[in-house]
Amino acid sequence: MNKTKITVFIALGIAVLAFTLLGFSKRPGGEPWTQEQLMPPAELAKAINGGKAADIHIFDIGPAGEIKGAVHIGEGRDPANIGKLRAELEKLPKDAQVVIYCGCCPFKNCPNVRPAFTLMNEMGFTNQRLLDLSENLKVDWIDKGYPMAD
Repeated sequence: MNKTKITVFIALGIAVLAFTLLGFSKRPGGEPWTQEQLMPPAELAKAINGGKAADIHIFDIGPAGEIKGAVHIGEGRDPANIGKLRAELEKLPKDAQVVIYCGCCPFKNCPNVRPAFTLMNEMGFTNQRLLDLSENLKVDWIDKGYPMAD
């Protein structure tokens, strides 16, 4: 086998491996996050209330309201806001703890979380989470007395 064929074979093998790994990293249903990447609201609230959120970068990618310490980006369905998120993420190391949330509706229907989470995946982040607001920000965060921005 000549060097060209070997190089092509190795490149194809790497491509198949990458495609396979990306496919297995998704939740059933084709979501861009895994079950392990869903952050329970109580976990984030505890970090904020305990003063341990300094190393967590929280981005609000929806219209519902700002959690304490979050950077407001705007609705993730708007490409201009995805551009804003990209600009913020470019300032961070790829292993930074990043949490995004929307909270406008049950996230199974949310038009904002998928573009934002997909962006983090495409940019190569390794410690990204989606705040698990399964109903909305009011029910899953505000009604529980978790910290909001002043």
